Amino acid sequence: MKLKDQRILITGGAGFLGSWVVQKIMELGIPQKNIFVPRSYIYDLRKFDDCKMVVKRADVVIHLAARVGGIGYNREHPGELFYDNAMIGIQLMEAARLAGVKKFVGVATICSYPKFTPIPFKEESIWDGYPEETNAPYGLAKKMLLVQAQAYRQQYGFNAITLFPVNLYGPGDNFNPESSHVIPALIKKFVEAKEQKQNQVEVWGTGKATREFLFVKDAAEGIVLAAEKYDKPEPVNIGSGMEISIYDLVLMIAELVGFRGEIIWDSSKPDGQPRRCLDVSRAQKEFGFKANTDFKNGLEETVSWYIHNRR
Repeated sequence: MKLKDQRILITGGAGFLGSWVVQKIMELGIPQKNIFVPRSYIYDLRKFDDCKMVVKRADVVIHLAARVGGIGYNREHPGELFYDNAMIGIQLMEAARLAGVKKFVGVATICSYPKFTPIPFKEESIWDGYPEETNAPYGLAKKMLLVQAQAYRQQYGFNAITLFPVNLYGPGDNFNPESSHVIPALIKKFVEAKEQKQNQVEVWGTGKATREFLFVKDAAEGIVLAAEKYDKPEPVNIGSGMEISIYDLVLMIAELVGFRGEIIWDSSKPDGQPRRCLDVSRAQKEFGFKANTDFKNGLEETVSWYIHNRR
């Protein structure tokens, strides 16, 4: 599919990932008038009538909108995270089908994988167990995109694909401590500790858990490539294929920020899923996606963006 010839709806297009996806699509030469980004203060996508309104002129839907947060936020809002994400995804895809949308790109989450998944996570393992408990309501709600996409393809011939991106980071991330993920939360914590001349910083968990991270600009490229070139029912991982412990991540961010004090590990707080690292071979094979940003370089850019833009 040539996106250049289509009218594209991008839910969540004003958010962290969405704004980079919009930019990447505009680089293809698509006029801004052919890109529609519904705003949450106008359209409540938990309501079916609003879903029907936003899709009625779309040829392609890229569904990025989500209610999302870090471990603490997930523990405090499990019901809202399940309901909001499930209702938005289910109703939006149904509205798109009824409106005759040509293609639906559902963007799910690595949180959908089982808590104990063999490393690297292969797409075939997605149903081999229950997600990590703090992520389960959010992860299961987003995994319904895959179930619905495959069911709609089977019954209606609806061209829906499902992508599973890993944890993202980069310029424009959410640095609100109430809902941020690990990298922006740590950057904010260490920058403030350095400025306030604190002698120590406390971080959650033991540091033993591992994570994989993908620079947001790379993620946007992967999503746009899939929207253009991938049309199969099987889910696809979108990641970098690298794995780093939270311990090493904390030390790297402290070094980049210039914090020289003591780091205190609060082991009473949860680590979350023990390990995360994706098999990214399917994305490269099917639509030529490979992450290009060096992790430390991406972190440096993110730290610099936060320091210069936080106010």
